[in-house]
Amino acid sequence: MVRTVDYESRKRAVLASTINRYIQNAEPVSSGDIAKEFDLSSATIRNIFADLEQSGFLTHPYTSGGRIPTNKGYRYYVDFLISQMDLLDNEKERIVKEYGREIGRLEDALEDTSEIISIITHYAGMVSSLERQDKLFYRGLSHVLDQPEFKDYQKIRIVIKMIEDKGRLLSIINQDFDGKVKVYIGKELGCPEIEHCSMVVSNYRVNNKLSGKLAVFGPARMEYNHIIPTLEYISDCLTDVLDDF
Repeated sequence: MVRTVDYESRKRAVLASTINRYIQNAEPVSSGDIAKEFDLSSATIRNIFADLEQSGFLTHPYTSGGRIPTNKGYRYYVDFLISQMDLLDNEKERIVKEYGREIGRLEDALEDTSEIISIITHYAGMVSSLERQDKLFYRGLSHVLDQPEFKDYQKIRIVIKMIEDKGRLLSIINQDFDGKVKVYIGKELGCPEIEHCSMVVSNYRVNNKLSGKLAVFGPARMEYNHIIPTLEYISDCLTDVLDDF
């Protein structure tokens, strides 16, 4: 019996595995690593890598090194390749526990939420209020600067400058979008200085009225399959808390 191969499915699986490995390790992914996972030859994986690179999903930082995802690759990953985005029960319990203490003021709830986002995601957590157009609460910038992408002093300086420019950040965070979560990757942020970064944004409501946004800011190499459901759940928790005000 002749074995048929779905080359497109194989290519998508290789891309997903490559991105997952890079997200976890922040190191270029070799054909040998992927070959072991799929029980294929390194030559076959190199050919697939070449196709993915030609399509703009992967690139390589060195002439003979492994591959890393491009922003286009991350976008395809977020839109089509993430197969499971469930938050574990213990993570949900941890988030609920973080909201356990009594909160007396709206601003305290929003500031606490930026801290909760940072604690749970290990990136920068941000919260805006549409009623207070100039208000932006953020925590966890150090988590971002600890990432390997920000070893370069110039990149650190640019990110700090960007975070301090609240008006510019708010213009990104407070954009309207359909659905519960929006992911901005690289150029989609509209800021050339931080095209190596991403932002995941969700809404929160008060009395069923859109009241502001929550965001996670970090490198493009972030764990989208964890960040997206985490932010969705935190937005639900914040909405529940604010409904009691």
